[in-house]
Parts: sequence; structure tokens; C-alpha cells
Amino acid sequence: MLKVLAKSGVGAAIAPSLRLPAWRWLFPLAALHAALMPALSLLALYHGWEGLQLGSPAAHAREMLFGFALAVIAGYLLGPVPWRQLLLLTALWLVGRLGVLDWPGAVATALADGVFAGWVAVRLVPRFRSAKKWRNRLLSPLLGMLCLLAMVTLTWRYLDDMPTTAPLMHQGVLWLVLLMTFMGGRVISPAVNGHLMSQHRLAGRGVQPRIEATLIVLLGLAAFLAPWQVLHPLAAWLLLVAGLLVLWRILRWAPMRRATRPDLQGLMLGYIWIAIGLWLLARSWWMPTHASTALHAFTIGALGTLASSVMLRHVILRAKQHPEREGLLLPLAGLFAVAAMLRLWAIHAGNGWLWLLWISAAAWGLGWLLVARRLCVWIGLVDRVNVGRRLPREPAKLDPGQ
Repeated sequence: MLKVLAKSGVGAAIAPSLRLPAWRWLFPLAALHAALMPALSLLALYHGWEGLQLGSPAAHAREMLFGFALAVIAGYLLGPVPWRQLLLLTALWLVGRLGVLDWPGAVATALADGVFAGWVAVRLVPRFRSAKKWRNRLLSPLLGMLCLLAMVTLTWRYLDDMPTTAPLMHQGVLWLVLLMTFMGGRVISPAVNGHLMSQHRLAGRGVQPRIEATLIVLLGLAAFLAPWQVLHPLAAWLLLVAGLLVLWRILRWAPMRRATRPDLQGLMLGYIWIAIGLWLLARSWWMPTHASTALHAFTIGALGTLASSVMLRHVILRAKQHPEREGLLLPLAGLFAVAAMLRLWAIHAGNGWLWLLWISAAAWGLGWLLVARRLCVWIGLVDRVNVGRRLPREPAKLDPGQ
């Protein structure tokens, strides 16, 4: 079997070490999944497609959080995996996605989905326990919480909607926001610093550890207070301060001075959506407004922009190329911004709300189809690098932060 694999370009990359980076398969599949799910959810929710188990906001939210987002997290953090294990892990994820279909094999798909989440937890949670700084050790319980929620929320497919379904989904979004805030800063800061060092020989702001620590405390406390409605006014103040700190952190990265780096500007636009979502959620906890408005600012604006930028940058750097020369990054940020704004507008749009939802889903889907296409192109270049073929390269060096 290995001889057969070695005859192909992919096999040449697999055969020598028998290990593959998890992102190689999970990133493109997650992008395709993200492109399809909103449209399928709208068909199930508003157009009577009874064969899909996406007929409730909670079902749609679970698939996007623990189907799409968890696959991106696994692809980014797992690193190289023995290729047979990666094949099994990817197969579990794919079978788990069939759980949105109303068919006799739904129990098997739920089991596969739960095993995928448990496998990711077993591989990732212990990895960060031994970190020296408490801010880095935070990833261990945070990833464990997300994987646990992914497994627990599977039960609602068979127990119907229970009163705690929506609060659990909201809790999952809040923990994901904390993860995006932490990981986004850890991606943007070294990239900005590397750019400053290579272009201007100036030291950047670093990861801004005091701001990072304060954000972790504020967002963690707000997530713990969220289940108790009587404590929402206090939690809203925490979110308001956290949003201001996120904005202050972005200003210290000086986004307007990064005109030559669309990859950095795209990442910072995604980070801005975190601040917007925090303020909208604080407002919904102060006044009787619909909380889904704020949650979609997180899941469409922040998650869409940050995940697509991080995925493309990650693969481009593995191809020994320059992310700033990927011309799709800023247009993608624009597509996800349009999708987010239309989704936020739809709740106040009167009779045209369904049209706005469909246009939002189309913008989101188009963005992720473009991401999937570019990922496949760059992964092909990574394979060529791995098998030793020469690629045309520019003489300029990559940023030290990259």
C-alpha cells in the first residue's frame, strides 16, 4: 500500500515519515462545511426540508460551533499526526456531519461525532497543562470545556429541545469568544512585530500580557455569570470593559499603518468584530433585546474573518511563501463583514428579513468556497515543497514573526 501511495505526489509526502499535519485535510473540509451549513439551515428552518435535523436555532448553532469551529481548532493545534490516525479522525468528523440528516444511522453518526470531540480533547488538553505561564495553561481547561460541550449537546438530538439547550449553546459561544480573543492575539502580535522588525527595525508591542490577562479574567467571569439572568447587569459591565480593551489592543497594533499587509489588516478586522460582539451582547443583557444579534457578530464576523485568515496564513507559511501576497484576504474580510451586517439587520428588517438571511448566507458561503479553493492551491504548493521540487521564490525573506 505504501508503494502505491509513494507513486503519487501526496504519497511522496506521506510515505517517508508516515505523518501528516492535521490541517491538510481538516482545513479544506471545514471550509466546505461552513459554506454549506447556513443555506441548509435556512432550508430546514423556513422552507420545510424535513430530512435535515437543522430545524432549530440550537441545531444550527451546534453544527457551526462543534462541527466547523472544532475542526478548525483541531487542524490548527493538533500538528503532525500519523497518517492512519488522521485518516480515522477525518472519517469520524465526516461521519459526524451526517448527523444533520434524518436517517436510520443517526445514532452511529452521533457516536462518531462524540468520539471525534473526545479524541481532540485527549490530544490537546494535556498538551497545555505543563505550560509555565498561567495564561498559556488556560488553553487546557478551555479546550476541554469546548470538547465537553460538543459531546453533551449531542444528546439533544434524541431528547428533543430541552430548556437548557439554548443556554448551553450561548455558553459555548462565550468560551469560543475567549479562545478567539486569546489565540487571535497570539497570532496577530508576533506577525505585527515581525513586520516592524523587518521593515523598520522597530520592536512592536508584544502580546501585551497585562491586557491579555485582564481580558481572560473579564471574559471568563462573564461566561460564568451568563447562566444567571439576575447577574446579567454585572456581566454586561465586564463585557463593556473587555470590548474597550480589545479595541485598545487593536489601536496599539496600528492597523492603519499596515497598508502593505492585507493579511494583518484582515486579522485585525476579525478582532474588531470581537469588540462589536461584546458591546452588542452587553447591550442585550442590559435591555430586552434579542441576544442572537450579538452572537452572530461573534460567529459570522469574528469567527469567519479570523478563522479564514488564520487558516490561509498558516498554509501559505508552510509553503514558504508570503501571506501578504494572497490577494483574497481583504475581500474575504469584506464578504464576512457583509454577511454579519446583513444577519444583524435582518432581525429589524420587517417583511424583508428572510431575503436578508439568504443574502447573508450567500455572502458567507461564497467566502468559504473561495477559502476552500485557495487552501487546495496552497496545499498543493506545500506538497511540492515537501517532495523537494523547486518553486519560484522571491529573494525577500519572510517576516521574523512569521
